[in-house]
Amino acid sequence: MNGQLVDRVRSRLASGTDGLGMAQVAGQESALLLDSGALSELTGQLTAELTGAGPLEDALSVEGVTDVLVNAPDQVWVDRGHGLERWPLYFESDAAVRRLATRLAAQAGRRLDDAAPYVDAALPDGTRLHAILPPLVAHPTLSLRVLARRRLSLSDLVELGALPADLAELLAALIDARLTMLISGGAGTGKTTLLAALLGTVGPCERIITIEDAAELAVDHPHVVALLARAVNVERAGDVPLRELVRQSLRMRADRIVVGEFRGAEIVELLGALNTGHDGGAATVHANSVSDVPARLIALAALGGMSAAALVAQAASALDLLVHIRRDRGGRRRVEQVALWPRLGDQPEPRLVWNRTGGLRPAAAELTRRLDEAQLPVPSLLRS
Repeated sequence: MNGQLVDRVRSRLASGTDGLGMAQVAGQESALLLDSGALSELTGQLTAELTGAGPLEDALSVEGVTDVLVNAPDQVWVDRGHGLERWPLYFESDAAVRRLATRLAAQAGRRLDDAAPYVDAALPDGTRLHAILPPLVAHPTLSLRVLARRRLSLSDLVELGALPADLAELLAALIDARLTMLISGGAGTGKTTLLAALLGTVGPCERIITIEDAAELAVDHPHVVALLARAVNVERAGDVPLRELVRQSLRMRADRIVVGEFRGAEIVELLGALNTGHDGGAATVHANSVSDVPARLIALAALGGMSAAALVAQAASALDLLVHIRRDRGGRRRVEQVALWPRLGDQPEPRLVWNRTGGLRPAAAELTRRLDEAQLPVPSLLRS
């Protein structure tokens, strides 16, 4: 579709149309004599271009789609849970992709132009938007991450094969025992989905404060307060980072403080909170395995001015359990490892309690002992 026509129609609609509808404005601005069929087709194309996610709406509405990616006008990909696949959609030009990216950024209250050539934001419906423009990339590029359309419970994840039933029982018991849990994994592995499912098992009388960059945690619980970080505005001011929201949560009578994902210096505040009576918290972090998590946390803590030694000491008393989830080549997301976080004086390496291929590992006995010391019931998987 001609970009100038789109711009003219957009300007008319923005400035007022004296009661004219989209079809009438389109007919006037097209400067063509159109029959009813052609006018209807043009109106439909303009509506798709000017509302929602435009031509990407059909892809976003497909059941099971988690990501929609535009690499170039003729390269649109989707992920329906089985890996990336081409989508039969072609934009007219780079300019058409750029118009859509700019409009979506504006919907999120962000700016996207030559002076600000990339944006990472959340759309009003919660869809995560990332866009980047040339010359930083060969073609205007869009990445849309779709929020889960339904809340998955722990039993749902068991049915989907993400984890066995006895492991689900164990993790739910450890949440009930108020052990602090860190879920690791790569991008798109289901860390947030698993965390939300586990938080859904928390008793209804507890107050959960969630802290995120974008609203991704869909927790089925009657008492959740969701705090969202705010990015800088077009004047490069007004940001409220995760670190500040962690500080605010300490004054909100939180039974559990949950950070959707560690990204930087907020780890310092959260570890401080977990060391001062706020047990039972949880968070997610990017890592390739449980053995990689300590180095990842040390790097993030350095952003907040905390030394490696201080991180190790703080984490030893603040963190209890690591759960690692990965996505296999077929697209299935599975819990791969469960490990104990090392206590101060222990070996710095997390010790495996369970893994998918071998079942219970040596540290299972240590976890059982910790539960016994705390006079908490031992789940059936550990008793076996």
